[in-house]
Amino acid sequence: MRAVEDQLRQIRRGSEELLIEAELLEKLKSGRPLRIKAGFDPTAPDLHLGHTVLINKLRHFQDLGHHVMFLIGDFTGMIGDPTGKNVTRPPLSREQILDNARTYEEQVFRILDPQKTEICFNSVWFEPFGAAGMIRLAALHTVARMLERDDFAKRYRNGQPIAIHELLYPLCQGYDSVAMNADVELGGTDQKFNLLVGRELQKHYGQAPQCILTMPLLEGLDGVNKMSKSLGNYVGINEAPAEMFGKLMSISDELMWRYFELLSFRSSEAIAALQQEVVGGRNPRDVKVLLAGEIVDRFHGATTAARALADFDARFRHGAIPDDIAEVSLQHGAEPLTISQVLKQAGLTASTSEAMRMIEQGGVRMDGNRVDDKHFVFPAAGTFVLQVGKRRHARIRVG
Repeated sequence: MRAVEDQLRQIRRGSEELLIEAELLEKLKSGRPLRIKAGFDPTAPDLHLGHTVLINKLRHFQDLGHHVMFLIGDFTGMIGDPTGKNVTRPPLSREQILDNARTYEEQVFRILDPQKTEICFNSVWFEPFGAAGMIRLAALHTVARMLERDDFAKRYRNGQPIAIHELLYPLCQGYDSVAMNADVELGGTDQKFNLLVGRELQKHYGQAPQCILTMPLLEGLDGVNKMSKSLGNYVGINEAPAEMFGKLMSISDELMWRYFELLSFRSSEAIAALQQEVVGGRNPRDVKVLLAGEIVDRFHGATTAARALADFDARFRHGAIPDDIAEVSLQHGAEPLTISQVLKQAGLTASTSEAMRMIEQGGVRMDGNRVDDKHFVFPAAGTFVLQVGKRRHARIRVG
């Protein structure tokens, strides 16, 4: 196991807050592997790069020789954590939770070492808990303390409803730490209140309180909002390699360094060296290729990452059309097929009005040539390659 100061430096990397550092220092000095906990409610079947910020930090702890416990909240997922929300989040069914949990297990092992990871399910201790156990747990906290949580406080002030089951969520997450006897718990900055509840409950149950490491919420591709599927600014870890590569190449040069810090496994010294190279005149695009290649390699393998780079170069540096684009067959009806209708039917635009707008902006090409006529009518038969923007392509067969 590495020296304590080296471990602390690696643990702090990219983190937002470490509570309480002096306590963690003492735990590290003990020389034993620490029990590191992070919980994920399987509320959606797929993870994106924003989720992996925490998982990457778990991998750091594994590399330092500590015991990682990846908690799948199959019980708490049915309650629904409202963190960061201003409305009650509807709980999921047992079947949805189990389906999502299975995909989580498969996805996290693309980052974590399966031989060094303990997968836990909190239904193991909560299902036998019963109503009496839940009431005893609820007696350990007050409503006043719960209303200190920012999202609860805002909703209470605004007269928005707060369901009773939502107040139980922080207690359940805190009790997870008791059941797992966690030394350290990781969470996003929006989880700080819940993590602190875990510390208090551990004290009540006679355990040494866990240390808390909060990680920042990763900005999405827009560089402004938290990465989110609902906002469409995400990179899914199950996305096609070419799509993943292209999305990462689309981020700004400034955001690139944030992604290096939170997503790359390169050392801090190596990242600093790359920054100096850019200051010295190296093209940021070349450095961004390294980032995109590393992440695609992590989730799809080195050979696939190399192909994604070659495809990206062909599409965007040399203007070539990729081979694996979708094919759409369309038939003329009583009315002729116009370019805007075809773009919508092929899924290249969401509506004919968006198609018109993209044509006006010069963002539509057919067989490599820019389309300027919003009322272009397709011939009775033929095959055409349509492109919208930089990444959307389709081969259209008209018959």
